[in-house]
Amino acid sequence: MADADRRMFLKVLGLGVASAAGLAPRAEAGPIHEGSRVMEGEPTSGGGPVALEGGKVVQPRREIPVMRQTDVLVVGGGSAGVVAAIAAARAGARVTILERYGCFGGLWTGGLVLIVLCTHAQHGGRLLKCVHGVGDEMMERLVRIPGGIIDQAPGRRNPTSDPEATKYIMDVMLTEAKVDIVLHSWVTNAIVDGGTVRGVIAESKSGCRAFLANVVVDATGDGDVLAAAGADHVRHIHRIGLVHRLGNVDRVAPPAGAPRPPDLGSGTPLPSVRWVNMQGPQGDCLDVETLTRCELGGRRAVWERLRKLQETPGYERVFLLDTASQLGVRASRTLKGVHELRLEDAKADRTYPDVVGIGGSESFIGERPCQIPYGTLVPAKLDGLLAAGRCVAADNLMLNYTRLIAPCFLTGQAAGAAAALASQQHCRPRDLDVKQLQALLRKQGVYLGEA
Repeated sequence: MADADRRMFLKVLGLGVASAAGLAPRAEAGPIHEGSRVMEGEPTSGGGPVALEGGKVVQPRREIPVMRQTDVLVVGGGSAGVVAAIAAARAGARVTILERYGCFGGLWTGGLVLIVLCTHAQHGGRLLKCVHGVGDEMMERLVRIPGGIIDQAPGRRNPTSDPEATKYIMDVMLTEAKVDIVLHSWVTNAIVDGGTVRGVIAESKSGCRAFLANVVVDATGDGDVLAAAGADHVRHIHRIGLVHRLGNVDRVAPPAGAPRPPDLGSGTPLPSVRWVNMQGPQGDCLDVETLTRCELGGRRAVWERLRKLQETPGYERVFLLDTASQLGVRASRTLKGVHELRLEDAKADRTYPDVVGIGGSESFIGERPCQIPYGTLVPAKLDGLLAAGRCVAADNLMLNYTRLIAPCFLTGQAAGAAAALASQQHCRPRDLDVKQLQALLRKQGVYLGEA
């Protein structure tokens, strides 16, 4: 871990030399058995309790306190959301990012989907690096952390990162960019005025709170904001899996000539640790009962696989390191945008005048770079909102591309930069001068082809 990054993080946390040396910060003086303080005041929910009236559950009308008012509000702290927030802040906007968990990275970290696919493509007889900008900077910083990332080097493609190192680097980069961070907050509704999104409602331990912004970026993955705001969108049924990691995989001693067991997964930056993907069943990723069954069934399947592996001669010492804290949701909602990214267009090498990112190749589109147009981020009708990540406008096949981490970097950076410009110019995102946006993206290091 780089000393500069470590000092920055300790400064952010308000920790001193003792903490840097591995000592816990001291609490206020008092006996170790001292109880909590009793605080009097208004209910944290911002209103009275929900009541039962005639067998119906009724929530009373109430005023919701405003917790933040900002230029750009990014909802969702996965790979797309974090990049969007940093890009917007570097463009000069005041930015707040809301994340429902206690860490950033989404499926890249909490979901243990550790490989960053689509970083390169074959172009003109050579391996072309497509992913630059904030996402690539993040991975370059991981290089400086021992065990932070592998295959992030010239001539290598699709690196694999360590989830804990990635969480930390995201914290550092967001803090350096002076992004206002709010964790442990689940967005439950959108604030819409006259066809324009003005903010969101979030629930947390602090109760129900409102967040207002000039422009909102929906980086929730599931398109929660755009759906709540009434934007046209498409629902998808897709596989729901549970990823896990195994330890001691490279320290086994199988008998000579014994076949290698299946499902040993892929390499990680940590020695003897591999991550194992799980396809899982088809299901509605927006149905809580389906998610519950998949969570329980997935964990049971992981342990059954482990038991069979440990019964294989030579693999008795392989152990389960962890299961993902987030289910592997692949697709749920996608936006109906000004433009839709289609597989047939990608295979035809279609180019777009409003290109805001060029992603690397994936098997089902071939070894070609893939252009992403700005129109896939912009709702067909609703204003004040941009999509980023796996909920951008793409057809039922092409969403298997846009949901991957490297393309999420690209749509995230484009959405963040566009949101900052639209806020500064007091215009609707759909009315933004695309050439000005492209100039800003190039300034931020994004590859858009030959200028």
